[in-house]
Order: sequence, then structure tokens, then C-alpha cells
Amino acid sequence: MIRRTTEGMSDWFGMFPSETFGDGTCHFIAGMANTAVIETNNGLVLFDLPIRQFARKTFKQVRDRTKKQVKYIIYSHGHFDHAFGFAPFIEEIKKKGLNMPEIIAHENCIRRFEKYQMLREYHNWINKMQFASVKGRRQENLVSAQEILEPTIILKGNDATYNFELGGTHFEIYHDKGETDDSIWLWVPEKKTICAGDLFVSSFPNVGNPYKVQRYPRDWAIAMDKMIEKDAMYLAPGHGPLIKGKEKVRDALSITSEAMHFVHDEVVKRLNEGKWFEQIFHEMMEIYPEKFKNHKMLRPMYGCYQFAIHAAHRLYHGWYNSGNPTDLYPSKSEDIAKEFLKVNSEETYLNHARNLYKHGKLQLALHLLDIIVIGRTDSNSRVLLEALKLKYEILRKKSTQETSHIAANIIDNAAYQIKLKFKGMEEK
Repeated sequence: MIRRTTEGMSDWFGMFPSETFGDGTCHFIAGMANTAVIETNNGLVLFDLPIRQFARKTFKQVRDRTKKQVKYIIYSHGHFDHAFGFAPFIEEIKKKGLNMPEIIAHENCIRRFEKYQMLREYHNWINKMQFASVKGRRQENLVSAQEILEPTIILKGNDATYNFELGGTHFEIYHDKGETDDSIWLWVPEKKTICAGDLFVSSFPNVGNPYKVQRYPRDWAIAMDKMIEKDAMYLAPGHGPLIKGKEKVRDALSITSEAMHFVHDEVVKRLNEGKWFEQIFHEMMEIYPEKFKNHKMLRPMYGCYQFAIHAAHRLYHGWYNSGNPTDLYPSKSEDIAKEFLKVNSEETYLNHARNLYKHGKLQLALHLLDIIVIGRTDSNSRVLLEALKLKYEILRKKSTQETSHIAANIIDNAAYQIKLKFKGMEEK
């Protein structure tokens, strides 16, 4: 039975009402990722589409509010929860014999789709782990890389912009890196509305995801700074409720920008001081400002500060990050553990791990247990069985303490696999 790691994440997974705002021609459709709809005299502009499992629900909510033709679809980026729920809209267009809408995206979005096709099974494997507590461990594939609505208007380059007008309403699109290298955001001046995609979410930004490729904290901060200049009345985030009111919008953008600048600049400062990652990480954990810890817009529900430190460091440093030449070409973990078991008995490591656990030193206890768990391959070992059970107990406890959905899922999935292993040993 998987522990639910979605508690407290209603602001992330769309568990709030959709709403119409502004002058009654703007609609905010809640979902696992949100869709923004801008009505004009000549048709609709959709900013982002949901995950395909939410497509019918989103389509119905849009059509409950307006029957106008879809003229433009904008992908904030190419992640599966922002660009794949197009089927009902395209079915409607074909059924009515209408012209296909323009599809707007950055050129890196096309490369992302190609990457999904190349790494199809890998991404299915990763996403099933990352979202196990949402859909369960035996979920269907979250996304099919073979079902893509190709962009027709493509922004190119790092400083790309694109403007268009529809029915007397002007739309300004900007490219800024943040969670991804293909992210774009929309400013609609007549509606005083910013559609941010995942450049703004209802938690600490998803920067430094342990499962995924490089994220960009400094560029993310710069994007927030640009948004602040628009003096918007409404901010439609990629995840989380609509933010309304100039002061609230400015505060949300400002604190996010400040946090991203902070994590980036403090990592760079320490790199210039000649420090290795371990020292950088633990120093930065000690200096994290209270105003960030306690701000509603920076709750570590999905991304978190710890991950952001990794992301900033990865921007400028390679994989050799300890400064210890032992780590340059390391031996197999199994071989290292076996050598430790030659030095001391399994019982010694197990008893010491129990003592560490008793005194609340959970992470250190895990390191000691891994000497047994990795080094012993005898499925009949009593000590191995006890070590697995203790590691399971510690991981379960740690997962309940984690506020980040991603971190909690990583730990909870590991606990599940360990449980399967020791249950199999007990049945022999």
C-alpha cells in the first residue's frame, strides 16, 4: 500500500475551483496543470493544455464558458502536463470542419518532443516513480511520445519574442529559461494578465529536480524580474490558484525572484572561494533566510531549496564534485561494502545503526545499514533481513517528514522496493 504523498498539495494538483476573471473574457481552468483561456471578438487563445488524462475535463470546462473557435494554442513548455491534452479540441475542429489553430512554442520544445521519442521508456520509468503517489505504481504511461500536436509558429533563440493581435487584443510572448530551456510566458496588456506556465507555481520553484535535466535558477529570477515590470493585475500560474491583485502578484513574483537570485549567487560566491559541493551545500542549508522559509509562495511542496542548490551548482561544475580523488573512478558500491564487512561483523554495523536511529540520526543510520544491504547477497541472512526492515522503517519515517512531493516519492518508492525484498525473504 503506497503512502499518499499528496497531502497538503491541493494547490499543486488543481484541487481548487476554475474561475472567470477580469472583464469576464478570461478563464482560468484548474487542473494538474492549469489552462488559461483568453476570449477575443475573433476567437480563443489557449495558454497550455493539460495532461492528456485531464483533457476531457478541461475541454468541458472551457466549453461551459465559451463556444468560440480556438485560434491559437500556446505551449508554455513541452512537459507532458502542459502540451498533450489537445485531443478533444482537435476532434471538435475536425468535426466542424474548422481551420486548425496556430500552435506556438519555442524551438527547444520541438527538441524536447524528439527527446521524448528517443527516451520513451526511460521517461515512462522515471515518471511512474515521480508520480507514484498520484496515480499508483501500476499506472498507465503518463504520456505517449507518438501523440504530439506539432508547433506551427516557432520562437527561435535565447531572446526570442513573438507578438500577435486577435480580435483587438494584443498578445506578447517572451522566452526565458527556468524550469526548462523551452519555456515561454504570455503578457496580455488589455487584460492585465500574465500567463506564466511553470515559470511560476504555487510552491518553491521546481528547480533541481533529482530525476530530470538541468534547471536554470538565475534565468528563472530574471524572468520574474521581467514579469514584475508589467505591473499585472492577474497571474495565471502553471500550478496553483489564480493570483489576483497588483500587490499580491508583485509580492509573489518578487519573493520568487529574490529566492532564485539568492540560491544562485550564494553558490557562485562559494565556487569562487574554492569550495566543493558538500561544503557549499551544508553552508547554504545554514544560511537559508527565514523570510523564504515562511513565505506562502515558497512552500517546499514540490521543488525545494535543497534541490535548487544542486541546480545552481550543476550550472557551473562537472560531475567530479567532492575534490577527493577516490571519487574520480570509484569502485562498485557492492565491492566497497563487502570490504567493510571483512573489517567488522554485520551485527556491529546493525547495532550501531540501531543506536543512531534511536538518537534521531536517521541519515547516518542509513549509511551504516547500506554496508549490510549492499554487501550481503545471502537471502537467508538473518542480519540482512533485520537490516532491510530497519532501513524500511527509517525510510518510511523520513518520507513522512519530507515536504517536497518529489523527495517524498523518491524515499517512499525505495521503501516499497525494500519491503518487497524482505517479504520475499520471509516467504522462503
